[in-house]
Amino acid sequence: MTTTDVIPEGPRILSGAQALMESLIAEGTEVIFGYPGGAIMPTYDALFDYMDRLDHILVRHEQGAGHAAQGYARTSGKTGVCLVTSGPGGTNLVTPIADAIIDCTPLVCIIGQVKSTLLGTDAFQETDIIGVTTPVCKWNYQITDPNEVPEVMAKAFYIATSGKPGPVVIDFTRDAQVGQMAKPYEYKKIEGLSSYKPRTVPKNEHVEKAAQLINNAKKPYILFGHGVLISGAMEELKAFAEKTDIPCASTLLGLSAMPIDHPNYVGWLGMHGNYGPNVMTDQADVIIAIGMRFDDRVTGDASKYIRQAKVVHIEIDPSEIDKIIKTEAPVVGDVKEALKKLLPLVKVGNHSAWRNEFKKFDVIENQKVTQRELKGEGELKMAEVVNMLSQKTNGEACIVADVGQHQMIAARYYQFKNPHSYIASGGLGTMGFAIPAAFGAKKGAPDREVVAFIGDGCFQMTIQELGTIAQSGLAVKLIILNNNYLGMVRQWQQLFFDKRYSFVELKNPDFVTIAKGFGIAGHTCSDRDNLSDSLDTLLKSDKPYLLEVIVEKEENVFPMVPAGASVADIRLD
Repeated sequence: MTTTDVIPEGPRILSGAQALMESLIAEGTEVIFGYPGGAIMPTYDALFDYMDRLDHILVRHEQGAGHAAQGYARTSGKTGVCLVTSGPGGTNLVTPIADAIIDCTPLVCIIGQVKSTLLGTDAFQETDIIGVTTPVCKWNYQITDPNEVPEVMAKAFYIATSGKPGPVVIDFTRDAQVGQMAKPYEYKKIEGLSSYKPRTVPKNEHVEKAAQLINNAKKPYILFGHGVLISGAMEELKAFAEKTDIPCASTLLGLSAMPIDHPNYVGWLGMHGNYGPNVMTDQADVIIAIGMRFDDRVTGDASKYIRQAKVVHIEIDPSEIDKIIKTEAPVVGDVKEALKKLLPLVKVGNHSAWRNEFKKFDVIENQKVTQRELKGEGELKMAEVVNMLSQKTNGEACIVADVGQHQMIAARYYQFKNPHSYIASGGLGTMGFAIPAAFGAKKGAPDREVVAFIGDGCFQMTIQELGTIAQSGLAVKLIILNNNYLGMVRQWQQLFFDKRYSFVELKNPDFVTIAKGFGIAGHTCSDRDNLSDSLDTLLKSDKPYLLEVIVEKEENVFPMVPAGASVADIRLD
């Protein structure tokens, strides 16, 4: 039997490649992002017979497949699936795999491999993908026998989605793809593994201790992160904050887990976050960390961070407890489950006076930063673009941000109202993330307005994925904030390296002409008076559209916590 033979009714003896297709369907996979090549060709041949059930998206580079799968997973709530060939195909996928592990995005990445008889011989396009990806994935496995496919794929999807989500890598040798299974295909989903048992339900005694600390606190403060969105605990977080009346601040990837206009929401934490939320961490007596990991962009100098406060840490990964910040009351488990258990135990609070303390800093930030950014004088500023788009979309669009100044400006000035509305590369900080991720996000949520903010440097890292967007016809909206610099690097060189601008100025191509070459309409806006009409044109398009906005060349992003400084040392200029 070849991979193109019709599969008869009744017991089915499948090839490894056919078994893979059936396993993906059994797991509810609808979309695959991939790029074919020699070692994975038998699987692509099998895919030909499944095109009515599996929607394969042909990207232009394997890195694009990974980032698109990330965007898809983040908006759809499903596992992103990638399919690429061996050697450079697999190594090109390593960056999104590393990105997904640190941002907790569930991916199943299937990578072709040479025949098992050639392993270790330096055969054409052979790479030890197991060795390469081991440090940056949750689990990987090399399939050398077609009979392994159903069980391995069930295990792959279970590991990718359970506990703290993340990427799984399956290395699929060519002979295992072509070879026939020895027995009829059968698929059983996995609901647990003896060697891997993530704790989802926290222990009662831990929740009770946390509740006691929270109930006795005078100045409690909630810091929430991406874990709230991953868990789907947005309503539980809101109910918890409203019952206790505790102020809440978000990490970068936690943005949109709570509406910006919620009375308990006080802003965004981190290196370029809001003034008050950073400074006030040094005033709290109890910190309730929910689904966040105290990374360096939040803490600044960890040795000086919240030394005065007792910490409740709700986190599904036990390895995160006490890793950076000492925890008084660890609650290990799923955020949603933890908050459900905690909510009946906490008292109705009234912390209005404490919450009002944050507003004093809001006034200062507004006077020294926000008004300066939005006053509408001089060259057009990034903040004006984001702010106007937010108004025109009523804060309801899904914003995909690349990495750099524009990423921070998008986080600061977009008024998020709905969950899963800010998608960015957080922990790895991958330039080039946004074009493919925006496409994946739109594929995962076709009814939502998806708008990407991209710097001129980032845009050129994955510019080829314009071809993927154009071929799909999906109405992905792309905004380049063009300052002809690698803006964030230039800002650091200005502030900390005596304005020694070392290799950060860009001579950019004509982005609009390039987009039109791919079949995507677009135009350039360099005048404040034309900005509103330009954004209207972008938003009204029912097809992909590119808007390039020429912004101030040396605009800086503030507030800013300098690297290695305490959050109390946050700068406003």
